[in-house]
Amino acid sequence: MTATTHADVSVTLGGARAVADVPARMFGSFVEHLGRCVYGGIYEPDHPTADDQGFRSDVLDLVRELGVTCVRYPGGNFVSNYNWEDGTGPRDQRPVRRDLAWHCTETNEMGIDDFYRWSQRAGTEIMLAVNMGTRGLKAALDELEYVNGAPGTAWADRRVANGIPEPMGVRMWCIGNEMDGPWQVGHMTPEEYALAVDKVAHAMKLAESGLELVACGSSSAHMPTFGEWERTVLTKAYDNLDFVSCHAYYYERGAKSLQDYLASSEDMAGFIATVAACADEAKAAHNGDHDIALSFDEWGVWYSDVWNQQEAEWKAAASEGLHPEPWPKAPHLLEDIYSAADAVVEGSLMITLLKHCDRVRSASRAQLVNVIAPIMAEEHGPAWRQTVFYPFAEAAHHAKGAVFAPEVDAPAVHTEAYGDVDAVEAVVTWDEETREGLLLVVNRDIASAHTLHVDLSTLPGAGADAPAVTHTMMLHDDDPHRQNTAEQPDAVVPQPFDVTADDGRLSFAMPAISWAAVRFTA
Repeated sequence: MTATTHADVSVTLGGARAVADVPARMFGSFVEHLGRCVYGGIYEPDHPTADDQGFRSDVLDLVRELGVTCVRYPGGNFVSNYNWEDGTGPRDQRPVRRDLAWHCTETNEMGIDDFYRWSQRAGTEIMLAVNMGTRGLKAALDELEYVNGAPGTAWADRRVANGIPEPMGVRMWCIGNEMDGPWQVGHMTPEEYALAVDKVAHAMKLAESGLELVACGSSSAHMPTFGEWERTVLTKAYDNLDFVSCHAYYYERGAKSLQDYLASSEDMAGFIATVAACADEAKAAHNGDHDIALSFDEWGVWYSDVWNQQEAEWKAAASEGLHPEPWPKAPHLLEDIYSAADAVVEGSLMITLLKHCDRVRSASRAQLVNVIAPIMAEEHGPAWRQTVFYPFAEAAHHAKGAVFAPEVDAPAVHTEAYGDVDAVEAVVTWDEETREGLLLVVNRDIASAHTLHVDLSTLPGAGADAPAVTHTMMLHDDDPHRQNTAEQPDAVVPQPFDVTADDGRLSFAMPAISWAAVRFTA
């Protein structure tokens, strides 16, 4: 794609007032029993790299390299028809079930016992989701006791007997998943879910007051009840809620144009503002003493039209009489292969999440392995990084301290969905104690390169000298649709680029459709 150099872009910190601290959970991910995310992804006992628990060591290495801090488990749509007990105890005694969400056979070789062991090896926190579709209050309390209870009670002793003597210490719990969605087993009206989540949250806090509980928000900003669902649920259950979930996926074919797709973060910013306002209304209605934060626990690029077509074909076939044949185990589902443009979009979404970290205090990029994932794992073969791996990993490892949302003076690009938007987006993080900073920036202009001038002189505690650049990387390809593949896993990888540092200002050029990171000290 041919690009022309456009006018300079000015990025300044103004009064350098921080948005908030960088939340550790901002760099979370999501593992659902869907497709090959679990079986053939994190767990493949006959793989050459499998450890003593059947976990793929090559995948574990990439999870650590990705920098994931917290993983939501086990769903997702899967959780709404799931018996958590099925995934505990000896593997050879676990029941095999049908999964109604993804029309698959669930062997329960992986469950909470195993995922706890996996998370310890991966170095991640666990965020657990409980079944509000076919179950509810009693099952949630039993699971909480099994997971976190001190030995000496029935469920905690069962955990000990299953080889885990210590409480797992899971602090964050999602009370159901997308319960407004008609695709969800046991889906509910806003009023039904508000009543249910209020009871479950109240009881779970009676058991452990220090839990952090997440209520389902609307499953999409495009749901007809979006906004009203949040107001109803949060107002009813405010006292015992800490978070409300947000879910948003984007893909090029779902946008009006490539330029609109590159501006997907405009939609995310509007989503955040709407849900935050609903949370504030709930607080005001209760004269409350705490803010309900946002858990953006599903976000990323998902070419959902592919799945929609597969599901339509399945439903058409299923309507032609009864089908007694077995459902497949761990089929290839939602295995999107990402492009350079997809990586730029995800880099932009991460910038948006960071710029709103005063309200978004947790986020889970969905998912982790094989299923709409930054990591792909071939059966009996290698694991490799998708293009979207790199913007996430850079932020996860190096966004520390406080977040600053700079003022950007950039040319506008026109979109059908959002009107005129800035060609460039940016965010700065700065750790005053270590004096290390990170600049993340995207050029989402499809036609023009831009030269950036970034003024960092007003960072708190920054020295009088110019910032010293310690590392640079840029992701761009002249073909924005170029992808990494199993055969060419390094087709699109970030490259270092030149930055001029002078008098508190960084200057550098960015081609059209690009993402960049600059690490610096000051």
